[in-house]
Amino acid sequence: MDILKKIEKYREEEQRLKWEGTFVEYLEILKEKPWVAQSAHSRVYNMVKDSGIEDMNGSRKYKFFDQQLFGLEDALERLVEEYFHPAAKRLDVRKRILLLMGPVSGGKSTLVSMLKRGLEQYSLTDRGAVFAIKGCPMHEDPLHLIPIHLREDFFEEYGIRIEGNLSPLNMMRLEQEYGGRIEDMMIERVFFSEDKRVGIGTFSPSDPKSQDIADLTGSIDFSTIAEYGSESDPRAYRFDGELNKANRGMMEFQEMLKCDEKFLWHLLSLTQEGNFKAGRFALISADELIVAHTNETEYRSFISNKKNEALHSRIIVMPIPYNLKVTEEERIYDKMIRESDVSEVHIAPHTLKVAAMFTILSRLKEPKRSDIDLVKKMRLYDGENVEGFNNADVNEMKKEYSDEGMSGIDPRYVINRISSTIIRKEVPSINALDVLRALKEGLDQHPSISNEDRERYLNFISVARKEYDDIAKKEVQKAFVYSYEESAKTLMDNYLDNVEAYCNKNKLRDPLTGEEMNPDEKLMRSIEEQIGISENAKKAFREEILIRISAYARKGKRFDYNSHERLREAIQKKLFADLKDVVKITTSTKTPDEQQLKKVNEVVARLIDEHGYNSTSANELLRYVGSLLNR
Repeated sequence: MDILKKIEKYREEEQRLKWEGTFVEYLEILKEKPWVAQSAHSRVYNMVKDSGIEDMNGSRKYKFFDQQLFGLEDALERLVEEYFHPAAKRLDVRKRILLLMGPVSGGKSTLVSMLKRGLEQYSLTDRGAVFAIKGCPMHEDPLHLIPIHLREDFFEEYGIRIEGNLSPLNMMRLEQEYGGRIEDMMIERVFFSEDKRVGIGTFSPSDPKSQDIADLTGSIDFSTIAEYGSESDPRAYRFDGELNKANRGMMEFQEMLKCDEKFLWHLLSLTQEGNFKAGRFALISADELIVAHTNETEYRSFISNKKNEALHSRIIVMPIPYNLKVTEEERIYDKMIRESDVSEVHIAPHTLKVAAMFTILSRLKEPKRSDIDLVKKMRLYDGENVEGFNNADVNEMKKEYSDEGMSGIDPRYVINRISSTIIRKEVPSINALDVLRALKEGLDQHPSISNEDRERYLNFISVARKEYDDIAKKEVQKAFVYSYEESAKTLMDNYLDNVEAYCNKNKLRDPLTGEEMNPDEKLMRSIEEQIGISENAKKAFREEILIRISAYARKGKRFDYNSHERLREAIQKKLFADLKDVVKITTSTKTPDEQQLKKVNEVVARLIDEHGYNSTSANELLRYVGSLLNR
C-alpha cells in the first residue's frame, strides 16, 4: 500500500502546483519571481547549478551528473562553462546547436536523458516553474503578448527582455476570444513531460524517402479545411511537430548527421533567428535547446562535405570522451550490474577494479615523457600518489593529447564479458581471473578490433593480471598479518625503541642480560627497506617518526600500530616476508595438518569478515596466492 500512497501524494502535489490566471495575474508573479521568465538555455543552466557545485583542485564538479556519469568531470565542466552558462546569459552561443561527439557507449545518450529527466523534475519546482498561454499547443511564452513597440518600456519596468513573436494561432485567439484584450488572456502553469510531449521532444531520422518534414514542424489537418475554409487558417494546422512540442525546453536530435538535408536547414533559422517556417504562416518563434549526438567518424565525414558549411558555424561540438579513471570505471560497471538481474551474484573484491585497469589502459595514449610508463600514468590519472610526480605533471600529461579517451575498449564490451562469465560459470561467485579470461576470449569474437589492437589489448590483459597478482598477495598478506597481530605490535615496539635510541644517540639495555648495546641497525633497515626508504633517507624518516611520537604525547594520545600509515605498511611487509614460508606452506598444502588448517580458517574468516569475500572467493584467493608464492 506504500506505493499507492506515494502515487496519491504525487497526484495531490501536482494538483497543488497547478495554476491558472489572467495575464495581469501572471505579471504579478513576474514582479515577485522574475526568474519565471527565463529562457530555455537559462533554465537548463540553473537546473544544473541549483543541484550543487563542488570545487576540486581548481576545477568544478557539478553534482547534477553525479549519479549517472562517472569520470567525465572535465568534459562536463567544459559543457556547462562553455555552453550552458554563456547561453543562459543570452550570449551568441545560445544560437548554436549543441553537438555531443564521442565514442560509442561513452555517456552521450545518458547525458541527454539526464537533461530531459532533470527538466521534468525541475519544472515541478519553484525555481523551474514554466508558464504558458493556456490552450497553446506550443506552450507559448505569455510575454509574446506584449506588443513589440512596448517591449523597451516593459524591460525598463520589469528588467526582463522579450524575444519572439506571438504565434499565428494565439494571434487569432487573442482577437476572436479576447477581443484583443491582452490582459484577459488566460495563462497556465505547465509541467515538462517527454511522454506527454510538453517542452521535451525527440527526433530520430528514418528512411529519407518516407520521413516527412511535418515530423519536425507540424502539418495541415485536412479534415478541418472545409470547416475553416483555408489552409492558411492557423486553426487548420496541427502544431504537433517535435520543434513545436519542444518549445520552452529541449529537443534531442538523434543521429542528426544522418538526416536528410531538408531537415537540417530548418535548424539554421531556428538556431540563428529563434524561429522556423511552418505551413503558410509567417515565421514561428521557438525557444529551445537543441542537442544532437554523433560519433567522431560521422562528424569528420559531415565537415568534409562542402554542402554542410553553413551548418558548421551553427554547431558547437563538445567532445565527450571515455572516462580515464580506474575507480570511476569501477562505478560504471557496478551501476550496470546493480541494474541487472544478476546483481545477487557475488563478485569478489578487486574484480571490477582489474577489469577497469584493462579498459583504462586501452584508452590511454603513451606518455611522451621517458620517465613514466602507461601504468604510472593510469595511477596518476586515478589520483594515486606516485613518487616523483605531482598534480602539475598530471595536468601536463592531459595536455599532451587532445583526443585522449576518444578510442579504446567501451564499457559495454566489458560488462558483456562479465555477464557472460556470470551466466557461463553458473556459480554464486566470480573473481578477477574469471573476468580477465573472459575479456581475453572475447577479443577473438570482437568484429571491429584490428590485429594490431588485439595484440595491444592482450598485452594490457597481461599487465592487469600482474597488477592483480600484487593486489592478491597484499590481500592475503594483510589477512595473515592480522592473524599475527600481536607479532606485528611487538615488532613495531621493538623498531620504535631502536629508533628512539638512534635519534637520541643512546644505548639500549638487553632485557635478559641487562648489558648495554647499540641500536639494531640491521632490524631498522630490514623494516625501512620494505617501503623503499634509502640509506640516505633513513635518518629523516626516523626523525619524522620520533616527531610524530612527541606530537601524540603532547596531546595525551598513545602512538600505536595505526598511527603512521607508512610505518604500518613497512611492518606488515616485513612480517609477511618473515612469514612467507608459512604462507606458502599453509596455502599450497593439499593435506594441511591441524595447525595449518586452523590458520587457513582464521585467514578465510578474516577475508570474509573484513575484506568482502565470501567462502568460495576467499578459498580461491588463497589457492591462487599459494600458486604464486610457489613459482
